[in-house]
Amino acid sequence: MPAEVNLWPLIGVLIIIAGFALRFNPMLVVIVTAIGTALAAGFPIDKVLATIGAGFIKTRNLPLIILLPLAVIGLLERHGLRQHAQNWISSIKSATAGRLLIVYLGARQLTAAIGLTSLGGHPQMVRPLLAPMAEGATESRYGKLSQKVREKLRAMSAATDNVGLFFGEDIFVAFGAIVLMTTFLKEAGIEVEPIHVALWGIPTAISAFVIHAFRLHRLDKTLAREIAEEKKNAKGEQA
Repeated sequence: MPAEVNLWPLIGVLIIIAGFALRFNPMLVVIVTAIGTALAAGFPIDKVLATIGAGFIKTRNLPLIILLPLAVIGLLERHGLRQHAQNWISSIKSATAGRLLIVYLGARQLTAAIGLTSLGGHPQMVRPLLAPMAEGATESRYGKLSQKVREKLRAMSAATDNVGLFFGEDIFVAFGAIVLMTTFLKEAGIEVEPIHVALWGIPTAISAFVIHAFRLHRLDKTLAREIAEEKKNAKGEQA
């Protein structure tokens, strides 16, 4: 007779979904999920607490690693980093949001491909520099921007960073996913070298660059059309 499978540990998935849906504190949701899953799996409470304590000791320096760069970025923004970025890109007449983001997409992919994944990112690059530069390039062409247009530029800036990182790091031979795939295949009796997996990531990365660059190229035309419609509607309301 096949052994019965204990499905109760899957209750952690429900706790995660319910916690985030109800917008509870993420840290509290994760802790409750860990404890609930462990108890459902039959772990004794002393072992659960010991595991959580050991994990806390190992990562107690993590908040400093996270908060220190954020503090530096906050100080830079307070002293006008965003404004300087917008003013600088506005002085380049040929610059557009689409062209700027295409250049960043290529740079992000190339740096991620050689393992420099920390050079970009949302808190240290997109929010303080990339998004303001995209807004500045658009504002220099069309004047004051609506909040809807600004949000669209910010979303596309964040998406560009995600695409560049995700498909660029797959080419890096020491990337964790490549190591995981090669290890899994070796356990299944399939010998694959990490370099071969990384090389096969190149066509995907090129395809991702071409597709997203095309989207960014269309972004300029889309923004021009939307801004023109907003101005037309504004004139109609004033009349």
